Amino acid sequence: MKGDNKLSNGTSQTFPLMKRELFLPTTKEEIERLGWERPDVILFSGDAYVDHPSFGAAVIGRTLQAAGYKVAIVPQPNWRDDLRDFKKLGTPRLFFGVSAGAMDSMVNHYTANRRLRHDDAYTAGGRHGMRPDYPTIVYSRILKDIYPDVPVIAGGIEASLRRVAHYDYWKDKLLPPILIDAPADIISYGMGERTILEIARRLSAGVPVSEIKDVPQTVFFDDADPGENDIVLASFEECLADKRLQAKNFRHVEEESNKFNGNVIWQKACGKTIRINPMYPPMKQGEIDASFDLPFTRVPHPRYKGKVIPAYDMIRHSINMHRGCFGGCAFCTISAHQGKFISSRSKESIMKEARRICAMPDFKGYISDLGGPSANMYAMGGFDRNICAKCVRPSCLHPKPCPNLNNDHTPLLDIYRSVDALPEVKKSFVGSGVRYDLAMAPNRAGKVNDINAKYVRELIANHVSGRLKVAPEHTSDRVLDCMRKPSFSLFRKFKRTFDEVNRNCGLRQQLIPYFISSHPACSEEDMAELAAITKDLDFHLEQVQDFTPTPMTLATEIYYTGFHPYTGEKVYTARTEKEKLAQRQFFFWYKPEARQQIVGELRKLHRNDLIDRLYSTRRDSSYRKSEPRTGKTKKR
Repeated sequence: MKGDNKLSNGTSQTFPLMKRELFLPTTKEEIERLGWERPDVILFSGDAYVDHPSFGAAVIGRTLQAAGYKVAIVPQPNWRDDLRDFKKLGTPRLFFGVSAGAMDSMVNHYTANRRLRHDDAYTAGGRHGMRPDYPTIVYSRILKDIYPDVPVIAGGIEASLRRVAHYDYWKDKLLPPILIDAPADIISYGMGERTILEIARRLSAGVPVSEIKDVPQTVFFDDADPGENDIVLASFEECLADKRLQAKNFRHVEEESNKFNGNVIWQKACGKTIRINPMYPPMKQGEIDASFDLPFTRVPHPRYKGKVIPAYDMIRHSINMHRGCFGGCAFCTISAHQGKFISSRSKESIMKEARRICAMPDFKGYISDLGGPSANMYAMGGFDRNICAKCVRPSCLHPKPCPNLNNDHTPLLDIYRSVDALPEVKKSFVGSGVRYDLAMAPNRAGKVNDINAKYVRELIANHVSGRLKVAPEHTSDRVLDCMRKPSFSLFRKFKRTFDEVNRNCGLRQQLIPYFISSHPACSEEDMAELAAITKDLDFHLEQVQDFTPTPMTLATEIYYTGFHPYTGEKVYTARTEKEKLAQRQFFFWYKPEARQQIVGELRKLHRNDLIDRLYSTRRDSSYRKSEPRTGKTKKR
């Protein structure tokens, strides 16, 4: 059987309606069909249940299942009624697992202007309102109220990035570590397969959850004394009184998250002390292969028959080839959650997944993405891993590429060509963000520079689905430095190559740049210059956004504290809605309704030169009548 589900654009999403026994059970009836007396673990997730390696609850569930545990999942439980969803599967033998889902719930629910979104990509039908704000807290409280003696293990990105005192943009205040409000016994932060397996093993062996103290990537309350090499952060209360201490805390947390072998971190809050054990070393190839090679059905659970899950539609024919990111962008949380070091799958594992996609009934010959957190970091790392093991740099690319970084794109080219050689594949695309600065960075092995240049040209010629998305983020070098991004001059160089390859290959592809307004260090004048520069490059910007502060990023700490955690210097950030709108409007200089306001703002900034650059060839008599003359206006 096949399900034929209509998408919002009128096309169909078709996938096989597999037997329910092939999925993790979601109901009492499904558990009984499997012949279980009760599950060992019950997972509660804020997302719909899609049995695919891109959905965290499925990964954790399948990982535990492969180790011999009986795992059930309750997707998007109703927290408003009599709480029957939290009771229907009974008590697990080992523990409850709780996750808000693939996104921080507040990012999922609200725009950068704190306005409520009207849809949810991780819910069937895109329906909004199927999870509460802060599900980690809500779910944990409910479970502890009903089952006070059953361990609750919280994970996922929401719990992970709120593991220490953090600024919450939606409440506009500093909050304590999430364990203060979410009565979980342990938080598993970061990518959780190894952590959850070890916790399950300990609990299964009869170890009380209160005695599980040494598992990496865990957070819990602990009254012990810190060790000699441990890091003790300023307390939550101290940070409330002095924002500089919060900024200093962030630097410690980021540096420890970027180490091969980090130190234990402690922080006091609200009369309690939390302990954060360091991250595991990066996954070895066999470990990450084992995770991706689990028997995922790769489709939504049959309970969603007739409904589209937008996030699934985005990734159903895509392949994630690695984890981690060493870009260290100031506004990004990837390294805080997945780590700085790259763990790459083997070619065999990737090709196995490609063949599984080719066998899907709705596959039409196109792989939508051969990528990862950053599309072109596959199989990369340091020439000398001993240097990497001691390094605390948050970025291998900023302020300039590390001389120890081996950015050889040869393995990536081999994957592209091997996937394209499959008889069922018409074309494979790269939909993840490409770090052009990585591909263009010099390599100390001269021949690699030629290979990387070939990679850029082959990417543009063969792997762009009409539009290539890249993220220069800004045009001001000062703002870009705060973002930990390269100079805009490098984007200009990449664009020249892009245009040249299109001409030579007879292509008419578009280059789609992403930009951010209101980022720390960005002024209204910087945005005005961005408008003029991108106009000169013939861009009418589409992929733009206001900076949204999210927990555990450098930019968020600057936004909240006003100081740069690494330099201690004050940094301006647009904070009010008026200041943000004043910056954002420059993205849309080409809209007639924006023109009068923009010209007025530029006059206040004494930047009549930018008025000329934006509007000199489009000025009309009716507009000139409404525009006051000033002596600073250049002749036209």
